Amino acid sequence: MHSGISVVLKAEQLGSVFNFPITNSLLMAWLVMAFLIAGAYFFSKSLKMIPGKLQAGIEWAFEGAIAYMTEVLESEVLARRFFPLVATIFIFVAFINEIEFFPGVGSLGFFHASEFLPVLRAPTTDLNFTLALAMISFFTIEITGIATLGFFKYAGKYVNLTSTIGFVVGLIELMSNLGRLISFSFRLFGNIFAGEVMVLVAGYFLPYVLPAPLMGFEMFIGLVQALVFAMLTLFFIKLAIVDPHEAH
Repeated sequence: MHSGISVVLKAEQLGSVFNFPITNSLLMAWLVMAFLIAGAYFFSKSLKMIPGKLQAGIEWAFEGAIAYMTEVLESEVLARRFFPLVATIFIFVAFINEIEFFPGVGSLGFFHASEFLPVLRAPTTDLNFTLALAMISFFTIEITGIATLGFFKYAGKYVNLTSTIGFVVGLIELMSNLGRLISFSFRLFGNIFAGEVMVLVAGYFLPYVLPAPLMGFEMFIGLVQALVFAMLTLFFIKLAIVDPHEAH
């Protein structure tokens, strides 16, 4: 057992089920999913024709989001089709980032071989989670582009054999497209993990002064990062369905 600041990059394994490792970040992701699913179920059961303030506020937010997506995608059909994905990404990531600094998250656990293992860890501080989320977004974007434009027309955005310049530009676009996996995952992971470390360091050196305002700031950053991830998914879907001859 040792004192001082302990920063662990990798999510700690709590156990395994059929040789499948169960980490503290995975456990927290399951708990958040269960909470959101249960909340959505009970909220749907309480819907009324004459909405109350909570229902009216949520309906207003959803209608505004769909209207914005319709403007971006230039199609209400596509907006309603992709609204569940974009909204789920935002709500899921935002909720995880907001409860990251709640009491018990990262502080409740047990000692194993003189090392403290927290039972709960924010999934967005685990690169495996952010990479998996980035892959969901990435493959959704690519499949949408292929389904909308067709395989050969969509591939024509990246493979252009009409000229040398077009071929080089296509390769650059292809590398940029593949780079989304890195930018998606590392942007979210880096911002949230760095914020957690910053609060930890501040709590060690100035425990009665800095942690509270920094936590508030990081909770705001968590909302921003959730919005950025969701909006980038939306904008890349828009780019994927644009005809290559119409793109500027």
